[in-house]
Amino acid sequence: MPDPARAAGHRPGGATGDARGIGAGAGDPRTVLRAAVLGVLAELAAAANTWTVLGTGQGQYGPDTAGTFLGYGVDVRVELGPDAADAPDPELALPVLIAGWARGAVAPGANAEVRLLPEETSARAAAAFGARLRAELDAVPESRGVLVIADGAATLTTAAPGYLDERAPAVQQRLDTALATGDRAALLDLDEELSADLVLRGRAPYQALAGLFARDDAVAAETRYQDAPFGVGYHAGLWRPA
Repeated sequence: MPDPARAAGHRPGGATGDARGIGAGAGDPRTVLRAAVLGVLAELAAAANTWTVLGTGQGQYGPDTAGTFLGYGVDVRVELGPDAADAPDPELALPVLIAGWARGAVAPGANAEVRLLPEETSARAAAAFGARLRAELDAVPESRGVLVIADGAATLTTAAPGYLDERAPAVQQRLDTALATGDRAALLDLDEELSADLVLRGRAPYQALAGLFARDDAVAAETRYQDAPFGVGYHAGLWRPA
């Protein structure tokens, strides 16, 4: 049976998309986040050599995809598979680029595919997407891993990309608790309109995660990082069927 594992909430350099976070120094809060994410990714790589990556956006990308962070300030080439195309696509969405960076950092021989959910995807549709993915993964004999790349609210402080929204801390706390405890119902309860107001762009992938684990009696959740150093909610952790 596949062992879906997830690492969520990481973007190098924060929600602004500053790819310099990939090489942040020891005194930078990004270093702590990066170390936690790499630890989770290492466990994902140990469990599966084929990954399905979920994020916010449009489209689906296979292991032959290559891209570059040049549009975010650093010309770092990334690939979704060891046999990716020679020419990097300069227009790839950030979750696709991060997926390629993650794969290259811990599992250069692995293959990843990225499936993006539009930000306006309803909770019901996102959960159904996750359930279909689980059925697909359960139908193959080899172990597969699922990586969720998504941000929490980007309105937690005045320094946040979306500035401060007084409603954001309570919503982020509910999201943090849900991710830390494996509470699928709480993820599905994230309000679509409020999430949009709070620049919580990871809502749909989080709700797809809930659908992915809907058939399990319980979830064994492990948190490695949970904080908001840039006024954006970040979480790195693992979910497994209990």
